[in-house]
Amino acid sequence: MTDTPILYSFRRCPYAMRARMALWIGGTVCRLREVQLSDKPAALLAASAKATVPVLVLPDGTVIDQSLDIARWALARNDPESWLDYPPEADALIVRNDGAFKHHLDRWKYHARHPDEDPDTRRASALAIVQDLDIRLGVMGGGLCGARRTWPDIAIFPFIRQFARHDQSWFDTQPLPHLHRWLAELVASPLFTATMREYAIWREGDSEVIFGQTGQTVSIDR
Repeated sequence: MTDTPILYSFRRCPYAMRARMALWIGGTVCRLREVQLSDKPAALLAASAKATVPVLVLPDGTVIDQSLDIARWALARNDPESWLDYPPEADALIVRNDGAFKHHLDRWKYHARHPDEDPDTRRASALAIVQDLDIRLGVMGGGLCGARRTWPDIAIFPFIRQFARHDQSWFDTQPLPHLHRWLAELVASPLFTATMREYAIWREGDSEVIFGQTGQTVSIDR
């Protein structure tokens, strides 16, 4: 198994979600190590000073510890749905998602950590970005860059899902017809279902869990 990359992940982390989706669609098989962020394993800390997920350790020892870089590495090797075939201007959507939108989302969702922030103001600011995405989805015909899903859809989707789930009843009442459909389709997709399977927390010495399109996810004893 030493010729198989190691992926440190956490199921609910949106950054890890998009990395797993790219690895899965690209056919990259990994040794998956699900971590508990409150008790990070020494192997993760040794691999990346960033000390959070996702982290991909390649067989030659190369470490890729940014979700966008992991995704581009995987898709550069194999991109069967042509996710990377999208207009370059759409990269700005990802930049806004990872910057302004995540900033507002965190200060709404984790408002106890930001007592000087007004959570309602932050929610409204995040909603304005979501409303802009809804308009774009309507214009583009289903996805953020056209009728089919491409990398910007996958890169942004986990964060919109997180926004929706924080107050689902409120979110469901918002007039976002295109975005509601887009989100529901991605959540229900076989790709998301496959990559969101729940795994036990990995501990040093545990058997290796193999993640990827192998027909099934299995544990391999060392």
